[in-house]
Amino acid sequence: MSMPAERTPVTVLTGYLGSGKTTLLNRILTEKHGKKYAVIVNEFGEVGIDNDLIVDADEEVFEMNNGCICCTVRGDLIRIIEGLMRRRDRFDAILVETTGLADPAPVAQTFFVDEDVRTKTRLDAIITVVDAKHLLGELDKAHEAQEQLAFADIVLLNKTDLVSAEEQKQVEERIRRINPTAAIHGTERCGIDLEKILERNAFDLDRILEVEPDFLDVFHEHEHDDHVTSFSLVTKDPLDSQKFMPWIGMITQHFGMDILRMKGILAFKEDNDRFVVQAVHMLLEGDHQRPWKEDEERVSRLVFIGRNLRKDIIEDGFLACRA
Repeated sequence: MSMPAERTPVTVLTGYLGSGKTTLLNRILTEKHGKKYAVIVNEFGEVGIDNDLIVDADEEVFEMNNGCICCTVRGDLIRIIEGLMRRRDRFDAILVETTGLADPAPVAQTFFVDEDVRTKTRLDAIITVVDAKHLLGELDKAHEAQEQLAFADIVLLNKTDLVSAEEQKQVEERIRRINPTAAIHGTERCGIDLEKILERNAFDLDRILEVEPDFLDVFHEHEHDDHVTSFSLVTKDPLDSQKFMPWIGMITQHFGMDILRMKGILAFKEDNDRFVVQAVHMLLEGDHQRPWKEDEERVSRLVFIGRNLRKDIIEDGFLACRA
């Protein structure tokens, strides 16, 4: 029996205008990293990919001189991915750039929802590029800037050369308030070892929990006026899966458009395995992870990141799921 082919990792790249996304994209397309990427961009003209890099261009697919392939999302994403998958031997990973889109979720969701796409690809990470100098002003004015941070698995805090160490610290604290679980990397001109951001499997909660078991614990809640906020729910009492599953389904349906990301580890009564859940909007997935260790405290934790979420209602429901 043939083994299923390795699924191609997909990185979704987002970021506010002027944050340095294009710089990062051009870096990926020109560096001698020995990898080949298929890059899907929204509109080729807007992206500002250096024309000198393009070797061969037909309408939708462009070949770059370092062997990467680019295509534009004029067509629908699923169709493009299916087309790319027919030439899978030509690249190692896929990068999707969501130009100027407020919300990278529909792109991310494609890799969850479409069965065919799912068997061939896996969402590796959502990366948000932000401008260290202008981020705080943007967050106060533009809801999109907050929402892009909410979805991130990895944040590239770019242009750190333009701010003082103290200012950088303030910006990082503000990012943490919106998204307590993303990895943050400070950069100048998006100069970062690409291995730190590509093919990290950062979307996969299981993998992160293996590396950092207390990944969801780092949490300080404070009152603030951001439109996107985060909070965590914790209980040491075992949960009843018969109560929890219908409840979380109802919550994601009801608040789905406002739940931007949700991640959690759960301890169910009469279950020796940790159960891991995560959601992007209404798309929810959950699975058993590894067994709880002998010395491990069986604590259930859910982290919600979203727009104006009613913590009181959600917390009451969560606590009602205790066994």
